[in-house]
Order: sequence, then C-alpha cells, then structure tokens
Amino acid sequence: MQKRVLYLLLWLMLPIMSFGNNDATGVFEKGNSLYAKGQYKEAMDCYKQLLDKGYESAVVYYNMGNASYKMDDMPSAILYFEKAHKLAPTDEDINFNIRLTNLKTTDKIEEIPEFFLTRWWKSSILLFPVETLSVMSVIFFLIGSGLLILYFFANSFPVKKYAFYAALAIFFIGILTIFAGNRQLNYFDNHHQAIVFSSSVTVKSGPVDKSTTLFVIHDGTKVNVEDNNNDWIKIKLTNGNEGWIKASDVKEI
Repeated sequence: MQKRVLYLLLWLMLPIMSFGNNDATGVFEKGNSLYAKGQYKEAMDCYKQLLDKGYESAVVYYNMGNASYKMDDMPSAILYFEKAHKLAPTDEDINFNIRLTNLKTTDKIEEIPEFFLTRWWKSSILLFPVETLSVMSVIFFLIGSGLLILYFFANSFPVKKYAFYAALAIFFIGILTIFAGNRQLNYFDNHHQAIVFSSSVTVKSGPVDKSTTLFVIHDGTKVNVEDNNNDWIKIKLTNGNEGWIKASDVKEI
C-alpha cells in the first residue's frame, strides 16, 4: 500500500504526456502529418519510435489505433485502443472507437451483465485517469496544508474554525483520490486481458494439443487471461466461456 501511494504521488514529477523533449514532439507531429496525408504505415513507424523511447501516453496509442484501423488491421486497432483505454478509461473518443472497431470483428460475444454494485464500483474508480488522480491528490494536500497554516496563524476565531474544518475536508478528499488511484492500479494489475491475433484459434479444455476442442474464436476478440501453463494460457470470454489457447495466438493489452 505504501509503495502504491508513493507511486501515485511520484506521478506529479513525471511529464504526463512525456512530450517535453523537442525530439519527441517533432516525431509525434511528423506522425500526425503523415497520418493526415494518408501515409498510415509511415505514421505508425513514428508512433512506434516514441514507444521505443519510452514516450507512452493514451494519445499515442489512440493515434496508433486510428492508423491501424485505416490500414484495416482490426486486431492491432483494438489492441492500441485498449492500451489507450487503460491510460484514459473515461475518454469518450477512445471508448467509441473500441465499440466501432469491435463491430468489424468476426466474433460477436454477448457480455454477461455485471451486478449493478460491481458496475458502479468500477465506474467510480475509473472515473479519472490515475495521472489525474495523483495530481489532484497533491493539489488537495497542498490546499489542506495552506488551510492549516491559516488556522495556526489566523487571529480571528471564526477564521480559525472554518480553516480547520475545511482543511480536514480537503485532506479527506485528497485521501479519497489516492485510494481511487490505488484501486485503479490494482484493478488493471488483476485484470489481464489480451487480443487474439491469429485468424482462427481453437480453444481447448486443457493446456495440451490433444485436449478436447471447446469452441473457436477469431482475430480481434478480447479475452481475459486467467492462468498460464508454459506456452498455454487459460482464457475467459465475457459470456463466461473459458478454455486454453496458445500464448502465441494473442498479444497482451
């Protein structure tokens, strides 16, 4: 818990968009320019350069998803949009593009409705990106500290009273933002997902080729990764079906 809190607070010290470097900004703008000209493969090469240099952000993955979509590479488009979603869970453009791209996949899997409390809890912790939550927490603690200073040095009793209770309220909100950020990190840590890249994948009842065939899934399908066994992974679909496939058939989000 303490490590996670420290991790969240340290986000304030990191460049959120990671584009402070002029070279990175130039590569990003070049990629956008190539995309605008319809040179999607060349634009992808620019965006991949940014990732190779450690400049990861939702907007880079979003643009990579758009470029992949334009090249009719739906598995890659879904993968990059999902990666962008992990960094910006409530971004409407990203979520819309995920839904749009899923319409072009072969498998139309009906999702089991979530219990309303589970759905509410997930939407609450994913309301803001973890970077935003970390910045908000620091801001709230700075404001709370300022109010405490006012409480100690104010001469007026009403001012001291309101400053004290306001500081408590602000500190409490700051703690809530840290808690939400911690839960969001924990959620993504415990929910490993992947996108199928092989055109057709036979799902088996066990992690061996001779196991019984259960069903078949196709490229672009998102799966939950439940377990792994050497070169095999156990997957679960949103409709509850599960089984084993080769790890080489998917790319992790």
